[in-house]
Amino acid sequence: MKKSLLLGLFAMALSSSALAFHCPADMKKIDDAMAKNPALTAEQMTEVKKLRADGEALHKAGKHQESVDTLAKAMKILKIDM
Repeated sequence: MKKSLLLGLFAMALSSSALAFHCPADMKKIDDAMAKNPALTAEQMTEVKKLRADGEALHKAGKHQESVDTLAKAMKILKIDM
């Protein structure tokens, strides 16, 4: 019982740290796409910038899954493969 509990906790720790490293990679993909002046409406551009900023704030707050989800929305607008 103790062994399975420890394994479960270890798996959770690994998954959260894996997400933590995912966020900066997604932010870089968004930044690279934005640098190419994508064909977006003004509303889409505003939304992508907001999602990018929110994703970074969530990452810094340690809310990695929320960050990944938020950044994914920006990547979808930019049509970036995930």
